[in-house]
Amino acid sequence: MSPDFIHNLNAPYGEADQVSPRITRVLCENPSPFTYTGTGTFIVGAGDTVAVIDPGPMMPAHGDAILKAVGTRKVSHILVTHSHIDHSPLSGWLKEKTGALILAFGPHGAGRKGGLDGEEVEAGADRTFKPDHLLADQDTISGDGWTLRAIHTPGHTANHLCFMLEEENTLFCGDHIMGWATTVIAPPDGDMRAYIASLKKIIAEKPGKLLPTHGPAVETPEPFIRGIITHRRMREGQILKHLEDSPNTIDILVSRMYKDIHEALHPAAARSVLAHIIALVEEGRIQVDGEPTLESTYQIR
Repeated sequence: MSPDFIHNLNAPYGEADQVSPRITRVLCENPSPFTYTGTGTFIVGAGDTVAVIDPGPMMPAHGDAILKAVGTRKVSHILVTHSHIDHSPLSGWLKEKTGALILAFGPHGAGRKGGLDGEEVEAGADRTFKPDHLLADQDTISGDGWTLRAIHTPGHTANHLCFMLEEENTLFCGDHIMGWATTVIAPPDGDMRAYIASLKKIIAEKPGKLLPTHGPAVETPEPFIRGIITHRRMREGQILKHLEDSPNTIDILVSRMYKDIHEALHPAAARSVLAHIIALVEEGRIQVDGEPTLESTYQIR
């Protein structure tokens, strides 16, 4: 069972799409199996100063579209949800054009339990990303008629932040929650138990609407998020069930659990399965010789 995914985004590329009185989206033309129709950069503010959330990949044409949508207004802050190459690289370019400072939880790997080594997957890590100012959980940034509150939501990445627009009770949720698909949790930067805890943290915030960086808005956040949690628990149940009969490797588990999705997505699925398995190993429900890896053999404890 999966959440009721939403596939109704019809935003044009490179144009200002007015989402609400204070929110404008500019969609980057970088569609892919991981970005859906592309990166949605958000401009927040209806007055003389605005903030930009998730400038996107290093595509100057997208930067020009952002500046056109901003117009004569001043960009006071550049906010980045996390350091993946479809979210953060254009922040430096936009800083040069506007003089605004870049704000984020930290560089890639900030907040991670382990080190910075590990295979880069999904959209890829932006290891060159360096924010000018570090935001902690519950820090606020304000401008002309808008207030954004940072909420630390590790799981997809260790340095992931969501931003609550207080005046509209709308949450910019980056890749933490996506309406069109489940979020890939890819160790070592991804952490499944941290992700589940961060989902519950967002439920407690009671947002009225979610605006992911990719795909359409989620208009009913709580039931949708609870559906994601149920789906993740179901995946763990599948893993345990497939290990009941005999020890297995992740590639065999993926071939059985994800047989209905395109094989091009199986490597990312394997990383999510590994994230589930790491959590189950830490809880003593699965055993493995040595550290859990993509190549290890797992069995029920």
